[in-house]
Amino acid sequence: MSIEVKNVTKIYGKQKALDNVSFSIEPGSIVGFLGPNGAGKSTMMKIITCFIPQTTGDVKVCGFDVINNPIDVKKQVGYLPEHNPLYLDMYVKEYLDFIGGVHKIGNRKARVKEMIDIVGLGIEQNKKIGALSKGYRQRVGLAQAMIHDPKVLILDEPTTGLDPNQLEEIRGLIKNIGKEKTIMLSTHIMQEVEAICDKTIIINQGKIVANDKTQDLGQQQKSNLVLMVEFDKDANSNHLKNIVGVIRVKKHKDKTWAFEVENDKVRNNIFQYAMENDLVVLTIQKETQNLEAIFKKLTT
Repeated sequence: MSIEVKNVTKIYGKQKALDNVSFSIEPGSIVGFLGPNGAGKSTMMKIITCFIPQTTGDVKVCGFDVINNPIDVKKQVGYLPEHNPLYLDMYVKEYLDFIGGVHKIGNRKARVKEMIDIVGLGIEQNKKIGALSKGYRQRVGLAQAMIHDPKVLILDEPTTGLDPNQLEEIRGLIKNIGKEKTIMLSTHIMQEVEAICDKTIIINQGKIVANDKTQDLGQQQKSNLVLMVEFDKDANSNHLKNIVGVIRVKKHKDKTWAFEVENDKVRNNIFQYAMENDLVVLTIQKETQNLEAIFKKLTT
């Protein structure tokens, strides 16, 4: 496993930031790490990257223990924190060369050029970092995280504050990088996770509340089928409840109703009811449970 977390608890004073957390991340996967503010995401990432120690439990990265082998862990990990720490007065190439020196990389000049090409900094490489847009600063942050060729990338809110074009560019870049590296990605943007993550882990109040393949998460959390039905005029809710196969019904808006039903065959019963009560069914469709809905369900 690229990352193994077993029974990790982190306590700050009297506050338990992480409560017996366990999960693993396989090599070559992109994993979305989600949770509301204060859920413990950044704390977990700081433990994995050896910035802070856990109170109890075990964490290994590429087989190295974060407590016993922190230097070996740091060689395997590239980290982009939520607040991208850059030296704004340094030039892009100068900064990447400096970071390469910290990692004692041989032939730094060639490696800096390679990273500039990979993250798309070519037209900005001769500028001071302070003169770059937020999107290009994030690219510099990604370049410094990858310059020592780590096997694992930890990215904490890498797309915060970017405009839609920059968002698309950085997402594409992360997806591309994920073909060769293991990526753990923290974000509040659900569409981002749905677009690029193979697996999703959701944490709430310091505990893991979901851990599954992104595409399977909806099925795992799904309850009864919900049909959204729009009639041409208002209907009697008491009568709608009595349609065979309807578990419960709730008005959604105007003339649209949310029917929680036993199965998809109840559609015929709804159409039959409409014909018998001088109603016309304008639209009828299944309600899809996207990641945002699942997130709200598990964290509120």
